[in-house]
Amino acid sequence: MPAGSRPPLLSEAQFLRFRTLVSQRTGVFLAADRRAAVAARLGKRLRHLQLASFEQYLDLVEQPDQQQEQQRVLDLLVARDSYFFREHRHFEFLAQWLRDMPRPLRLWSAACASGEEAYSLAMVASEHAVNDDWNVLGSDVSRNLLEQAGAGIYDVAQARYFPEGWLQRYCLCGVGEMAGRMRMAASLRERLRFRPINLIQSLPTDLGLFDVIFLRNLLAYFSQDEKQRVVHRLLACLRPGGLLLIGHSESIHGLDLPLRPILPSVFERL
Repeated sequence: MPAGSRPPLLSEAQFLRFRTLVSQRTGVFLAADRRAAVAARLGKRLRHLQLASFEQYLDLVEQPDQQQEQQRVLDLLVARDSYFFREHRHFEFLAQWLRDMPRPLRLWSAACASGEEAYSLAMVASEHAVNDDWNVLGSDVSRNLLEQAGAGIYDVAQARYFPEGWLQRYCLCGVGEMAGRMRMAASLRERLRFRPINLIQSLPTDLGLFDVIFLRNLLAYFSQDEKQRVVHRLLACLRPGGLLLIGHSESIHGLDLPLRPILPSVFERL
């Protein structure tokens, strides 16, 4: 597709094929009104590959040996906003909760995208955990995003919601060619581990138990049945008395789960 040309039309049948791929791989359901957005996001990929139609792209993506291209589709269509200390009240609550927990702690950012949430958890733990024995797991279905998370390099502008003094404490700001960029400090990065985990599949058997699980801004994309399955899997990895936090705009109302609400979007494992 020549640069600057109008993107091809995405037919309903083609949209449904992309929707099936996304749903089978991630559990995310793309509503019919997302068709134009899907065409816009994938149209850039067509131009890069110099393909003339979405049909050609689907023929490529649906080949069994095209896992990398399939992952690109998922990255483009299941992109989630991610920034440090998003929904800050969760972190304020966590800070207070950590002060009352003397035991070693494990925290899990279960849909961490490019890592901002996981590093936010680590900074709060570093500041407020009374026991210095803590670590954070960040997981996502996207290996590309996890590579970014592992590098720990971000635009300095993304630190706009950091508490005062935390940018200097937990980040190294770049100079020269790296001006305007920051890297999370090694003392923080060594407490984090990132690994690919698909939450709609059976979880790895070596995860162990966690004290806090953040599962935010993902459930809104799932059907009620998929929510039940996903949260049930995660609760098997959450200690009794541990915390599950979901997005402020999300709901697990009507699900059969061993949880007690503490605050809106904050639950305790029974």
